[in-house]
Amino acid sequence: MLGNPRDFLQTQILRRFFPPPLASTKKIRYVAFMKLRLLVELDPETNRWSAVFPELPGCASAGDTEAEAIANAKEALELWFEPAPVKMNKGAKMMELAIA
Repeated sequence: MLGNPRDFLQTQILRRFFPPPLASTKKIRYVAFMKLRLLVELDPETNRWSAVFPELPGCASAGDTEAEAIANAKEALELWFEPAPVKMNKGAKMMELAIA
């Protein structure tokens, strides 16, 4: 038996966005999804498409076609959310929050 398809999909999402051991957990307790707006428009001067996430400063991309701009924007979004090293003071805690 293959199990619950929803559990399989959630596991695949975890593996894509989180490194092991988080991705290897057998029981998934939650997965947070967040919708973001993407502004896509053709620049008449360059004849290229731009793709900008208005709520994420500096998260933008472009492409020769609308589809390429959207695909490049997805990659830019993944890189924008990639964790950066953080120097922490003694006694500080690192926490993770999810938006439902």
